[in-house]
Amino acid sequence: MTESCAEFPARHVFIKCPECRRVIDEARLHDNLEVCPRCGKHFRVSGRARMRMTVDEGTFEEWDANLASEDFLSFPGYADKLKGAVERSGERDAVVCGRGKICGCDTALFFMDANFMMGSMGSVVGEKICRTFERATELGLPVVGFTVSGGARMQEGVTSLMQMAKISAAVRRHSEVGGLYITVLTDPTTGGVTASFAMEGDIILAEPDALTAFAGPRVIEQNMHKRLPKGFQRSEFLLEHGFCDAVVPRGEIALTVGELLALHEGTCRPGGTA
Repeated sequence: MTESCAEFPARHVFIKCPECRRVIDEARLHDNLEVCPRCGKHFRVSGRARMRMTVDEGTFEEWDANLASEDFLSFPGYADKLKGAVERSGERDAVVCGRGKICGCDTALFFMDANFMMGSMGSVVGEKICRTFERATELGLPVVGFTVSGGARMQEGVTSLMQMAKISAAVRRHSEVGGLYITVLTDPTTGGVTASFAMEGDIILAEPDALTAFAGPRVIEQNMHKRLPKGFQRSEFLLEHGFCDAVVPRGEIALTVGELLALHEGTCRPGGTA
């Protein structure tokens, strides 16, 4: 029986691409950095998976991993949603922050995670990203951030909206001492995240076909009663209209960011002095 079973090939899992509708072997998709090998559709990945794709192996040191959201407003159903998000994603909240190297260049980093309540920005997300900028300013490091979000987390009320100003102030302080900030927009980056730190980078990159918006196209069409142009609010549209600097395929992001970091090395000094 054992010898007979050994003759069968390993089991394959197949995934249908939502763009070209072709079936892809899961192992092949994983080897291709979760990008469809036929049409180039970029699948969503977790923040920690993106970290492993981008940061030099063995160099990442995580910051503030113990911070977790609480239901401080006793919002109906929020405690259960938080518990479910932790179980599904394996994370305490919607962003992973830390320090690491990209192509040998030391940098502070944050990776937002769509698997945790669609990357929504609550008080913990705001606090972790703000601390990342503050540490980067102290240590004289650039900041590289990967954004993905459905916007501010409504279950935390106005506290979630305050994170926009809080992070923006930290970005400004980092910029005033010569610190470099690179953002990489991934699908989707929307709402209050787009309206604040996602679009405040000195250099803004985007993955192909990533939706980047404050309000989504459906909402705009319903309010304007007009059909929007094809590709509206997608990366290529943003590049054409000057809202980002380059559209970079996932397989080239680490090298592209590494080159940019090398070009700007030494622009910010430890202790916050230009």
